[in-house]
Amino acid sequence: MSVGAMYPGTFDPITNGHQDLIRRAAGLFDRVVVAVAASPNKKPMFGVMERVALIREVTAEFSNVEVMGYSGLTVEFAQKHGLAVIVRGLRAVSDFEFEFQLANMNRHLNEQVETVFLTPTESFSFISSSLVREIATLGGDVGGFVHPRVEAELLQRCGREVKP
Repeated sequence: MSVGAMYPGTFDPITNGHQDLIRRAAGLFDRVVVAVAASPNKKPMFGVMERVALIREVTAEFSNVEVMGYSGLTVEFAQKHGLAVIVRGLRAVSDFEFEFQLANMNRHLNEQVETVFLTPTESFSFISSSLVREIATLGGDVGGFVHPRVEAELLQRCGREVKP
């Protein structure tokens, strides 16, 4: 039996922590769809198609990973694409309450879709997209937190010189 999973998120931008979870999910499931939420209320730095393109670049090594943009309910996206599992990352205990509530709501909306939680590798547990954006905007070095291709896009977006 083939099991497909989705890893939903805003990914603004995709971080090394996200990539770690994608790599691990790709090892667990036959098919993984990285579902990039439009999230207009969050006022993302990158448009949804820019995020999709960046994620495709940095996950190209995984033959069972697809990247798609979406808006609307996550469980509806999962059902439409035949995905039985939603993968969510838990960086810290503080994430658990929100993620637990979200998983229960998703199960209420569609009991055919299950949520699985993965914890990041310890070295990535403190990284978040919002912190990476803030560091980049304030002139800090984000090279240790994101793929070099993502770093170049961040620096360019922040009006900073891109490293050679």
